[in-house]
Amino acid sequence: MGPIPLLLLLSYTALNVVCGVESEEDYTWHLRKVPQVLNKRTVTLSCPEFKAEAKSALNGTCGIECQSRLPLASVADLENFFSYETVYENGTRTSTEVYFRDFDVQTEHEVKKDSPSRRKRQVYGMDSRFSISDKQFVTNYPFSTTVKISTGCTGILVSPKHVLTAAHCVHDGKDYVKGAKKLRVGILKLRSKRHGKKRKGSKRNKRAVEVKPSFQWTRVKRTQVPKGWFREVTDDVAVDYDYAVLELKRPHKKKFMELGISPTVKKLPGNRIHFSAFDDDRPGQLVYRFCSVSDESNDLMYQYCDAQPGSSGSGIYIRLKEAEKKKWKRKIIGIFSGHRWVDVNGIQQDYNVAVRITPLKYAQICFWIHGNYADCQDG
Repeated sequence: MGPIPLLLLLSYTALNVVCGVESEEDYTWHLRKVPQVLNKRTVTLSCPEFKAEAKSALNGTCGIECQSRLPLASVADLENFFSYETVYENGTRTSTEVYFRDFDVQTEHEVKKDSPSRRKRQVYGMDSRFSISDKQFVTNYPFSTTVKISTGCTGILVSPKHVLTAAHCVHDGKDYVKGAKKLRVGILKLRSKRHGKKRKGSKRNKRAVEVKPSFQWTRVKRTQVPKGWFREVTDDVAVDYDYAVLELKRPHKKKFMELGISPTVKKLPGNRIHFSAFDDDRPGQLVYRFCSVSDESNDLMYQYCDAQPGSSGSGIYIRLKEAEKKKWKRKIIGIFSGHRWVDVNGIQQDYNVAVRITPLKYAQICFWIHGNYADCQDG
């Protein structure tokens, strides 16, 4: 689908508010105390090789059906999965072990067995993506929070200096991808470009001025990835931990989007999620889409958002009402992992998968961003 007018796009994004039959109270951000993911020990590792090839799709990952046959992870297992690596701009690397405080394993595993049954993947005859063509609109909130990762993925601004993206955009489960050694983040900004020549002897500039969006690139100072993503920890690429946080070398001045804990599908307005990305098949364009969630586990969402390579790492968001306020607020509740080949009863099937932000993931990502727990107590 081609460019879409601003007014029409806003009407689409508002559908999840005005068309539901539930009360506004059902669609409210309910703050709750989150656990603490505390650093136990940090050690220095050898420098990564940066030899892995970036991939847009992974085979044989353990999806919702696979997970349903596995026992729930113990607290010790989770502490191992939530331990993490940090890679710095100069190529050095550290490993940090973590432990939990105020952690309730039942709260982390909040999805019940009565979640909606998944439909078979549909082949759509119409592309449901919308190209954001308005020059001013594309650089305004919430679309301005979407950034491009130099390895070919998308990310979302979550602080003045931090970007949330997918782990596979920087690491293949065994090693960091080649482009992660000199990782950069591109933020869309409006730039003026002058055409023609200045009239000789004239004090006024008669050249035509063209304003167009272009990327301003910033180097990444630090990259953090949970160990649950590493093959030596989970014996396979665990999509549940397909997320990473990038710290920029220089802060930006754009408005960022806050994190939120992912509600269950039943609490999603209109059962819809939203995200924007820089899809490979539409170079130079920011592409927005929304769609319904078909199935969920404690850590994953299956959905039918039309997407192409390049959209991986996008921040998935919804809009809910702030408690005791009349304002509606967007928050990030997941990370788009992308197209995945999933083992379903021994048969490989393809789905679009997103990683849910659970209370533990909220606590970890929030700590990576703020560096303290005072700002991460309520999600």
